[in-house]
Amino acid sequence: MPTPKDALSVLFNYCRDQNWAGHDPYDALNSPFLNPQGWTPKLLRLAATQVMKRSPLDVRWLLRVPKTQNAKAFALNLRSVLALEDLGIVDTTGLADYFVAGLEQMRAPGEKYWNWGYSFPWQTRTVCVQRGTPNLVCTTFVADALMTAWDKRHDQKLLDMAVSAGRYIGETLYFEGANRVASFSYPSPGLSSTIHNANLLAAALLLRIEMAAPGTQAVERALKAAHYSASCQRADGSWAYGEGAKQQWVDNFHTGYNLSALRAIDAVRGGREFAARIDSGFAFYRAHFLRADGAARYFHDNTYPIDIHCVAQTILTFLEFADVDPDAARQAELACQWALENMWDERGYFHYRKLRVGSIKTSYMRWSQAWMLLALSTLAAHRAGRRA
Repeated sequence: MPTPKDALSVLFNYCRDQNWAGHDPYDALNSPFLNPQGWTPKLLRLAATQVMKRSPLDVRWLLRVPKTQNAKAFALNLRSVLALEDLGIVDTTGLADYFVAGLEQMRAPGEKYWNWGYSFPWQTRTVCVQRGTPNLVCTTFVADALMTAWDKRHDQKLLDMAVSAGRYIGETLYFEGANRVASFSYPSPGLSSTIHNANLLAAALLLRIEMAAPGTQAVERALKAAHYSASCQRADGSWAYGEGAKQQWVDNFHTGYNLSALRAIDAVRGGREFAARIDSGFAFYRAHFLRADGAARYFHDNTYPIDIHCVAQTILTFLEFADVDPDAARQAELACQWALENMWDERGYFHYRKLRVGSIKTSYMRWSQAWMLLALSTLAAHRAGRRA
């Protein structure tokens, strides 16, 4: 079993050898046999996606699903290489520029603003989102990574791209509804969805951009959306994924997103506007999403499946709170150690899921490797006394 530092180096080289491309849990519709613009009905598309995601056997080769480079993965990788610069663990020379250039090429075509989508079509319960169609979450992650690069490089192009992405979010996706609802549409413009992690991440991004480029962002809208989603926190400190009838689950990584976003908002605004929400939410997170042995739980009331994305977010969330919780860094290390003992593959990557019986060992670039690369990079930066 490798140390976290050794695993970081091996995983970094694995991703680079793969040209930063790979499969995804939700990429079934990239198969030419399941083309959503062809004859396949919605139920078949949904079933194929779920079967392929949950199967211990990866049959993508049989269905000719190609490996792709993904904008969200590139955003995560950009944040990783920026955190790793000057640490001497891996050679990051030229990679930040490479990922920025890749994100420029992956921009959604024909759009007024800079925005991004996924490298595969995906079927929701209600709509089929075509490959590359811009969406809130992907655009938010990309723009946030560009802002991190801007903080280090002060290249005006990076800020201009992020400002444009922020305008897309604030001007195109925002809506208000009954009962003081203020939200950003996801996955597509015009859909009146209330997804809390998407709201809070978008709000944090808009406020971050506004601090660097005053007068460019919809600050009032960002704060309305943030206050709305914060107000939906339950009495025990948790958040449902969303307010829809079928969105009432509570999970690890979306809760981590909420906490990180609220902390970012308070940091940007220089106050403690959301401090009580953050304290209550982190207390819930700490109590429910990490087992005593270091296994990262997926749901607050059920451990399995243990998903590598949850592992990565657990490490990132506890490191996020290391400045206020003296035990948080140890808990991040504990989660990392468990993953290395139980989900590391000697071929140089992390498995997707550990089930109650057996594992799904498929390598996914965006969902698994990019997130763990960011988690390990952030851990390495923390060990070096830096805040990534």
